[in-house]
Amino acid sequence: MRLPCVLLAAAIAQGGQLTNIKQLTAGGQNAEAYWSPDGKQLVFQSTRKPYECDQIFVMNADGSGQRLVSTGKGRTTCGYFLGDGKRIVYASTHEASAACPTPPDRSKGYLWGVFSGFDIYRATLDGKIDGKLTDSPGYDAEATVNWKTGDIVYTSLASGDLDLWTMRADGSHKKRITKSPGYDGGAVYSRDGKTLVWRANHPGTPETMARYRELLKENLTAPMKMELVAARAGGRNARAITDFGCASFAPTFTPDGKKILFASNKHNCDGRRFELFLINPDGSGLEQITDFGGFTSFPEFSPDGRKLVFCSDRDAKERYEFNIFTAEWQ
Repeated sequence: MRLPCVLLAAAIAQGGQLTNIKQLTAGGQNAEAYWSPDGKQLVFQSTRKPYECDQIFVMNADGSGQRLVSTGKGRTTCGYFLGDGKRIVYASTHEASAACPTPPDRSKGYLWGVFSGFDIYRATLDGKIDGKLTDSPGYDAEATVNWKTGDIVYTSLASGDLDLWTMRADGSHKKRITKSPGYDGGAVYSRDGKTLVWRANHPGTPETMARYRELLKENLTAPMKMELVAARAGGRNARAITDFGCASFAPTFTPDGKKILFASNKHNCDGRRFELFLINPDGSGLEQITDFGGFTSFPEFSPDGRKLVFCSDRDAKERYEFNIFTAEWQ
């Protein structure tokens, strides 16, 4: 893959918060890029030749040095650096099957596969797996790490529902922290480790709950009705932040913990246009950050707070092409 690190000089987001936007990947489907603790590297997932579904890669912060760090088998998701900067965690189905899992049947609508073969692994930056952190039947994925406390938060079907759990970097001290029926996932900590924010779909009627349960039996979930929820790190005092009736997801705290940046299609709940928005943890002060007109999501601030990494289909050359970008945060 060509590594242009192209400067998009004319691209400045609405309000001027993002400047000096640079494209780090070119071609394929690249998403969920997250910083190393020293800000010098990014871990991300990508579907690119010769792989038929997502694998985990690491690259330098300027887009150079892209290299595979997962097994190249099965499907992977959600890579994240541990606090030592020398290892990552990610979820993979490679032990269940070397082949990619069968994708969801889109005739049933836009669905996500919560494949039962997913487990969470710890690996070195040369791709060596040095720990299997989950081994329960069903889905275990969507892990992120708080570098200050060393805690990992992730989504698991171990309880029979898609709940948030926490554990240590060696897989010990597993604890379920959400119990409301429905999906809870994509959680991230504030930098001080005291607060969590995540996306949730808690069906409010018997009909929508029955639909959720029906899909879950097929290892599927419908992502187009997600709201943001925040709580204390242990799951206490959970409160809804958004109430758009749309798909709001990929939240991340600003470095000072005072605001939350996230993606949403709130302008058209049935549409595929996702922009970045900033909001206070109490749900007030909503501000639109990007106005790119396509799909933009998965933001995360660099450790020094000066840059933002995100995924977008802006300037894509093909349909379903998504690339990783960085920008200076003003």
